[in-house]
Amino acid sequence: MQKLVIVGGAPLRGRIRIGGAKNASLALLCATVLAGDVVTIENIPDINDVRVMIKLIEFIGAEVEWQGSDCVRITPPEAIAEMPPYHLAKKLRASNLLLGPMLARFGRAEIPLPGGCNIGIRPMDLHFKGFAGMGAEITLEKGSVQATCKRLKGSRIYLDFPSVGATENIMMAACLAEGQTVVENVAKEPEIVDLANFLNCLGARVRGAGTDIIKIEGMTSLGGCQRYAVIPDRIEAGTFMVAAAATRGDIQLENVIPLHLEPFRAKLKEAGVDIIEGEECLRVKVSGPLKPIDIKTLPYPGFPTDMQSQMMSLLSTVSGTSLITENIFENRFQVVDELKRMGARIKVEGRLAIIEGAGQLHGTQVKATDLRAGAALVIAGLMAEGTTEITNVEYIYRGYHDFESKLNGLGANVKAMKNGA
Repeated sequence: MQKLVIVGGAPLRGRIRIGGAKNASLALLCATVLAGDVVTIENIPDINDVRVMIKLIEFIGAEVEWQGSDCVRITPPEAIAEMPPYHLAKKLRASNLLLGPMLARFGRAEIPLPGGCNIGIRPMDLHFKGFAGMGAEITLEKGSVQATCKRLKGSRIYLDFPSVGATENIMMAACLAEGQTVVENVAKEPEIVDLANFLNCLGARVRGAGTDIIKIEGMTSLGGCQRYAVIPDRIEAGTFMVAAAATRGDIQLENVIPLHLEPFRAKLKEAGVDIIEGEECLRVKVSGPLKPIDIKTLPYPGFPTDMQSQMMSLLSTVSGTSLITENIFENRFQVVDELKRMGARIKVEGRLAIIEGAGQLHGTQVKATDLRAGAALVIAGLMAEGTTEITNVEYIYRGYHDFESKLNGLGANVKAMKNGA
């Protein structure tokens, strides 16, 4: 087991290249199950979640070959070799995204109920509603989901909540359904648009991604894709933007899509952070005192729940009272207790966190409780006086590739060490 040791106090300065999006990559890997020929995906991050997902599709029967540090070549399965095992599926929530592609391509699927970060209740009822609407039979038995259908039939489906996972799963399943599927009140995240573009690269007919309604014309089969590049990771970009602001630094982020960053870019500007936009880059710097702000997490294009913990770290050192309302996951405030160990003054009332800027955090021993909480503690450690030790860093490596090296390249002092060292 590893820990991160951070000596705080240094402002981040320099340039950083943002990698491919974790959440988009996981969906694209699942979508390769639908392909009828070889697929090559570029700009894919070499992180733990991606490695687990690759093992899962290999269990099904895919052949996967890394070509360099951020490119994979995938030969899709011709038949289901084996159902995904529980010991892998429990490691990440996105394992449930295999359900739609397997059901559509092979007429059956069995997926252990997935795991992932314990950030709140994330039911699959909307996934099941979509599959059932297309004619599938769904059963829950012995901790797994089983779905069967000779061939899915196009249908009109309304999502009670714009769930990203349900939108992706239904969209993938509908690509091989008979007739047209119309899905209303869908998620509009950039990762949804990226998945639709990838599916269309395979020969699917998906229209409307990024709007409230997605229409899919079912095909009898899909082909392959010679080259497809994953979009940049907006949450990794946002994390470095907040880290730059938190350390009162000056960094330039490259390989970003500024439009995808608008929800938290607007909030950073409101707090007094200077942000200068280029064509595929952003410069983030702090040249004056920061101001407290209020944040409410919402589905895209609202403020993302995946950036809430990082912003909490920053606001814990901003003079005045800031408020964060968490509307997506009820357990997103687990990081509060760890930040309070570092001197933060935060009070939680239900889904509301009240942050009284403490001015200065102090290094101590803390533990990551989930992926984004881990990133938030790294940011807190960069700001803190003295040395911070973060355990449970396996959460961090689920979503950030080479995190400490990238930070050290900007002037931070971060070391990965074995526990007990």
